[in-house]
Amino acid sequence: MNKSRFQTMLLLAASTLTLAACGGGDNSADVVVLHRGNSAEPLTLDPHKASGTWENNIIGDMFIGLFTDDVEGAPIPGMAESWDVSEDGLTWTFTLRDDAVWSDGVPVTAGDFEYAFQRILNPATLAQYASLLYPIENAEAVNSGAMPPDAVGVEALDDRTLEIRLEFPAPYLPGLLTHYTTFPVPRHVVEQYGDQWIQPQNIQVNGPYRLVQWSTNNFVHVERNETFYDNENVCIDEVFYYPTVDAAAGVRRVQNGELDLNNEFPGQHIDRLRRDMGEYVRVHPFMGTVYFSLNNDFEPFADPRVRNALGMAINREFLAEEIYRDGRAAAYSLVPPGVVNYAGGVSAEWAEWPMEQRRERARELLMEAGYGPDNPLEFEYTHRSTGDNPRIAPVVQQDWESIADWVNVDIIQIETQIHYENLRSADYEIGDGGWIADYNDPYNFLFLAETRSIPMNYSRYRNPEFDNFVSRANQELDMEVRASMLADAEQMMIDDMPLVPIVFYVNRAVVSPEVTGWEDNIVHIHRTRFMCFADMDGEAGSADETSSN
Repeated sequence: MNKSRFQTMLLLAASTLTLAACGGGDNSADVVVLHRGNSAEPLTLDPHKASGTWENNIIGDMFIGLFTDDVEGAPIPGMAESWDVSEDGLTWTFTLRDDAVWSDGVPVTAGDFEYAFQRILNPATLAQYASLLYPIENAEAVNSGAMPPDAVGVEALDDRTLEIRLEFPAPYLPGLLTHYTTFPVPRHVVEQYGDQWIQPQNIQVNGPYRLVQWSTNNFVHVERNETFYDNENVCIDEVFYYPTVDAAAGVRRVQNGELDLNNEFPGQHIDRLRRDMGEYVRVHPFMGTVYFSLNNDFEPFADPRVRNALGMAINREFLAEEIYRDGRAAAYSLVPPGVVNYAGGVSAEWAEWPMEQRRERARELLMEAGYGPDNPLEFEYTHRSTGDNPRIAPVVQQDWESIADWVNVDIIQIETQIHYENLRSADYEIGDGGWIADYNDPYNFLFLAETRSIPMNYSRYRNPEFDNFVSRANQELDMEVRASMLADAEQMMIDDMPLVPIVFYVNRAVVSPEVTGWEDNIVHIHRTRFMCFADMDGEAGSADETSSN
């Protein structure tokens, strides 16, 4: 038994009364417990109100959509047993598996999905991520309040048959349907308890784990859902997720055996960690981009000359090689390498210029825009409190202030969840952030610049020509033509620079070698149902199974 699991038994024994009051807590030595470091404190565990990867890590262990993620992060059937697609690609008809039930034994029906899509798109729900679903027929009109919720193109034809109608062909739909915005919710529970349905005493789930306790800023505790259709192949009995805002502290907790894994580590520590922790260290390409949003509603940044000046003044190579130091590459486009269905080749025209030439041109652009000694450019740069972001901020500040002595930048550090809320509400001037793809297609990046994607379009970029180009590309059935059109649209957006790509992510984690079923993958999604411990593989199903189908 590893040190972490031994300590878990002591923890469980010491907290019997607490866990018993919450409906869980088997203190016997055969309980298999996983301790996961999870970056940040979730703001919600409601799949229709979440927006962070740290929330997805928990929600995706509790709920299953029509599709779900396999051990390599690829879409596999979840609630869907089979499906048909119309010749024009606009209508998908799903047959649900007949052995799926909520954790209270009530069957999961097509009506739960119909209800869920109507709920998340209803503007009264205030779902900040609803724009991800706009490929669905009438989804945007419903979300804007122009049409009633029952107008959305998701319909239960009977208890086991669900029809989804699209605005345009979406070959990436199976990947989208693994995302928590598309998860069903138990209508009979939500309607009974309202917003309190997600509380441990009320919640019912259809995935492998059920919520037991949420101790704010301490841990989220889930336990195995015995009614889950693939329960026989689940190894881990209980999971604790900890908000390891301090990644370095999270790593130390793994070293000390308090955690089995932490889903991040400080990039500047990579050499030492590889020396001291060896095979614990996991680094792999990641389908995501770090970028800065420039609030286009803030007067200076309404001018593309100002936006380009600030974009070209940042030394991305220095950030990647000297600050992050974890394999990230400088980014001059929003869509990262490796995304399928894409032509690529997009870049800022000044990407290959020497830094001195870029700073000189930046100074010229700012002066053309009316800034100078008598009218200094002054703004606030706000950044997340987690990860490497506090170390990046002063370097970027220096890059900007090196343009001219009349460029003045104030740095403000904000707790991560609050920072993202400020981005969504446009309560910022320049803010850092990152985008992790929800499905493997360029549109999942480019939609961030569409007018209709506000508030996920943090910059409030409004370009009808860009919007029209993306819309026409998505109507194109020829995938090569579509890929080329989307690349042209991205180039248009990059030339306007409403947001500033900085680096392309790598995923990085420290994972105990005793943990099996954690496979490095481009989407950095690792569902607990596939994990086990090396000395227990084979005792409770195979941790390497990707599906019971």
